[in-house]
This record gives sequence, C-alpha cells and structure tokens, in this order.
Amino acid sequence: MAADLPVPWDGEKLFGRSAPLELEIGSGKGMFMSKAAGQFPQHNFLGIEIGIKYARYSAARLIRQNRTNALMVCGDAAQVLRDTIPSGTLAAVHVYFPDPWWKRAHRKRRILRAEVLQLIECRLMPDGQLHFWTDVEEYFTSTLKLLAKTTALQGPFELPEREAEDEMDYRTHFERRTRLHGEKVYRTLFVKRSNEE
Repeated sequence: MAADLPVPWDGEKLFGRSAPLELEIGSGKGMFMSKAAGQFPQHNFLGIEIGIKYARYSAARLIRQNRTNALMVCGDAAQVLRDTIPSGTLAAVHVYFPDPWWKRAHRKRRILRAEVLQLIECRLMPDGQLHFWTDVEEYFTSTLKLLAKTTALQGPFELPEREAEDEMDYRTHFERRTRLHGEKVYRTLFVKRSNEE
C-alpha cells in the first residue's frame, strides 16, 4: 500500500540500491512496468495503481518475472507525489491511457489536472521526462494546453508510432487493444529544463 512507502523517502531502503527512479501512474495490468524493468535493469520502477485488484495483478506479474527493480503499490498517485516523493527525485513519469472521466462534470477527477502536473514537474529531476499517451483526443489536447499554461516543461515532443514486433509488443494492454482496432493513439513527451538552461 502507498501508506507503507518510507517517509522521509528512502529509495535505497525500498529497492535495496540507489538507482534512477521512474514512476508509472495507473499501472493497470502492469505490462509497461514489467517490460520497462526488464529493458532497463539499471533503473528502479515504482508503479501506483488506485485499484487494489490491478495493483495485486501487476505485483504478481513482477514477481513471476523476477523484476527485482520494480515495485507496485496501491494508492492515490496525487497523494504519493504530494506527500512521499521529494522534489527532483524522478528520472521519468509515465502516464498511459488514464481514465478520461468522460462527463464534463467529472473531469476534475482526471489524474492529469493542474495541481498534479505541477507536482510532476517539481518531482522530476533536471532533464526528467513526462510520457503521456491516450486514445482520447480531447484529453490529449486539453492536457497539452494545461501543461503549457501551468508548467515550464519543454514540449510537446512527438513520438512516432512504430510497428509491433509481436502481438505483445505494446507499452500497455490499452495500446494493444486500441491499435489492433485500428484506432489512433496520441503520444507525447515533455522534458524538464536542466538547471543550467
């Protein structure tokens, strides 16, 4: 559970080593976490999932694949960013296919709202990256506008789509489903300015 994370933050205690830390918000079934942890063993990965069923599923996946550099917690990502992760700690933040909260009255529940984007900017280290993908064009365009209005992150940088090498060569299950149905995925990358700039 997110409440069990060390306060004050101690990444070495949590992972048993000191390494660049990447955070995924809304890990779902854990496809990104398991693949990224395997591809980048020199980094630590922390996944946050609000749904306990999916947090457990993702954690079990990491255990099965012996991903010792990745951990899953169940909790509210905004609260973890605000209360647990120190400023300048994260090498990257990944947000893939977040709940769009379709009704206008519910959009304040979206994870990528002004205060969370500002927390992400603060928690990123210089040259840290924010990756955001969605299949909802309105969410994508409104988030780009919000990032420009409320943060100093550089971007958006376009990420071209690449051909999948096999049926599981996707970042998440949502990306797989969306692309197999021939629907568009909106991808972008933002970068925090270095202190020297």
